[in-house]
Amino acid sequence: MEPREKFMLALERREIKGRVPHFELVFFLTMEAFGKVHPSHRNYSQWDQMSETERQLHRKDMAEIYVKTAETFNHSAIFLHPNPSTIEETIRLIDIVRDMTGKKYFLMIHGDATFGIPSGNHMMEFVERIADEPEKVKQDAEKRVDDALERAEIIKKRTHLDGFALCADYCLNSGPFLSPSMFSEFITPYLAKLIKGYRDMGFYTIKHTDGNIMPIIDQLVQANPHALHSLDPQAKVDIKVVKKLYGDKVCLIGNVNCGLLQTGTDQQVIESCLYALQNGMPGYGYIFSTSNCIYTGVSLERYKLMLSVWEKYGNY
Repeated sequence: MEPREKFMLALERREIKGRVPHFELVFFLTMEAFGKVHPSHRNYSQWDQMSETERQLHRKDMAEIYVKTAETFNHSAIFLHPNPSTIEETIRLIDIVRDMTGKKYFLMIHGDATFGIPSGNHMMEFVERIADEPEKVKQDAEKRVDDALERAEIIKKRTHLDGFALCADYCLNSGPFLSPSMFSEFITPYLAKLIKGYRDMGFYTIKHTDGNIMPIIDQLVQANPHALHSLDPQAKVDIKVVKKLYGDKVCLIGNVNCGLLQTGTDQQVIESCLYALQNGMPGYGYIFSTSNCIYTGVSLERYKLMLSVWEKYGNY
């Protein structure tokens, strides 16, 4: 069974034989691992001045980094971050990676259109808009979703993409940025519409948000994504509790404490990995990963330690 097939079985909460699937939203340590700058860290300000030959060399180089990451660390899925991120460049990158790998890997791109936590520079503006012009905010939310679904229709017709990672962050470690009642008004209806639209086109959806999701997790599950990521233990999200409450409704991804990969002891990393595996795997519907990504500053050796635990204990 190819990694892509196993990944989709996990998303559908169906039986899997062998090792539980693994992937990371992003693996930023490509310079340390392969001597290559990660595609997201490249500045293509002169893209429009490049010849088509040079552009194609860059596209191929980016694609090779994504594929090499998946091959080296046994990922079942590849989350592509097109750069530049125009729809045409997105389609080209999907096609190049698919041509290189066939149907071996599950391919996804970013596809969230809902309002996440605004940046510090725009936080007050967003709060004021919700208070002063709530209907206009809802109109904007509707248009963002409609635009995303229109883009997905084009991608569906022209590529062989498998799904979308919905990466708007809603929560801080203390809880959601919007209260549950406000979340139900300004986020949930549009998240549900977005997910339904993607599902109707045949795409899988993975809803990512860091932080303490427990006050809004009912709403997230009701929006009907295939999976929830990242089940953040730094925000006291306990995969054992989430699995008991929602494991028959949604695939769970993550819960390995990424902070411990950077600042904890080896034993703490091992214990976090074991806890995620032991509580996520029963009944299927679990994909092994960190509670965020392998970000810049994480030790590559610590990630390898995490993988060694998965290889030894992550088998059905």
